[in-house]
Amino acid sequence: MKKIMIGYLIIGFNLNAGISDLALLKIAKVPQKAIYITQPKKEKNRLFVVNQSGTIHIIRNNKTNDIPFLDISDRVYGSLTPESEKGLLGLAFHPNYANNGYFYVNYINKNNLTVISRFSTSDNINIADKNSEVIILEILQPFDNNNGGHLAFGPSDGFLYIGLGDGGSTGDPYNNSQDLNTLLGSILRIDIDIGNPYSIPKDNPFFSHNNKKEEIFCYGLRNPWRFSFDRHNNDIIIGDVGKNIWEEIHWSSWEEAKGGNYGWRIMEGNHCHNPEDFCDTTGLIMPVHEYPNNAAFIKKLIGMNNKEASGCSVTGGYIYRGEKIKQLQGVYVFGDYCTGRIWSLKFDGEKATSFKNLHQDLKKNSKEMPLVISSFGEDSSGELYVVDYLGAIYKFISK
Repeated sequence: MKKIMIGYLIIGFNLNAGISDLALLKIAKVPQKAIYITQPKKEKNRLFVVNQSGTIHIIRNNKTNDIPFLDISDRVYGSLTPESEKGLLGLAFHPNYANNGYFYVNYINKNNLTVISRFSTSDNINIADKNSEVIILEILQPFDNNNGGHLAFGPSDGFLYIGLGDGGSTGDPYNNSQDLNTLLGSILRIDIDIGNPYSIPKDNPFFSHNNKKEEIFCYGLRNPWRFSFDRHNNDIIIGDVGKNIWEEIHWSSWEEAKGGNYGWRIMEGNHCHNPEDFCDTTGLIMPVHEYPNNAAFIKKLIGMNNKEASGCSVTGGYIYRGEKIKQLQGVYVFGDYCTGRIWSLKFDGEKATSFKNLHQDLKKNSKEMPLVISSFGEDSSGELYVVDYLGAIYKFISK
């Protein structure tokens, strides 16, 4: 086991030079507690930034509108700090948003419920109707952390995918992630175009199964902080935040992910967690990449200092499918919330390849760098962005 662990450490902290001409361009500033950026299909001029406090802001021509697109701060859980995992957490625009004006949010309300809601635009396309809320789903969160929060529409099926953490506390005490009779610790898949308020796609893996939640698409997740789809082949890539030592990236084909078990709480990364030894990994989908988040542990094991080894929480990213940065084509970009480090890798169908530490080249080529990476995002053309929790929004460019 120790040899395997050391091997992954070397990969995770490979300091090879990144793509040498890659840079980050600061395009705008929004209020602090920024945690996501996205853009509806066919939209070209406006970017939408989610603020944890309960607002969504529009960036147009590199300027942030004075009035928020949506303000539901009166409905979300308050008392937010950089360590808080509550608030407004996710946003996804309906694939037909240009015609129906529907968009969906994921937030924790004042009763500690995860709320998935639909809102509509108003006569003013830059201000949504905050009174148009239609609640789609509510899920009680038993503790204060590991809420997940991401929303995304599948690129080929048009269904809404919802990321949920295990419900929190330490070590998933109720084993929610391995319990198919709860929605926690999973990614859900629902049809919001049929049913009241939604229906279950008949090809969901647990459709018509007794004692299993039909909404579940995949499970065994601790706290999926951002997942994304490859626009080219529908692969799903998940950044799952670890507990004590290991942060992990899962990369699966859609077919493999369907009904798949990603291992938590049995495993943390590629390592036994509960039980600590001789755990049964049969049928589990293992991460394609992991990196350690315990600086003291790394220093003791391989001699790195705390600054080099620090990291605390993976921020899942995107496979670049834009047109402006040819050398990034097909590359997955992700980072760490605490350290601001940014990495990239590819996947050959069996294992991660071409791991690169992009941070040094980005720092050399950019005037400013994000300090707290709360999210990555992409626009309708597939260009890539990174969100700093402190409010700065950056775009990846080639110098």
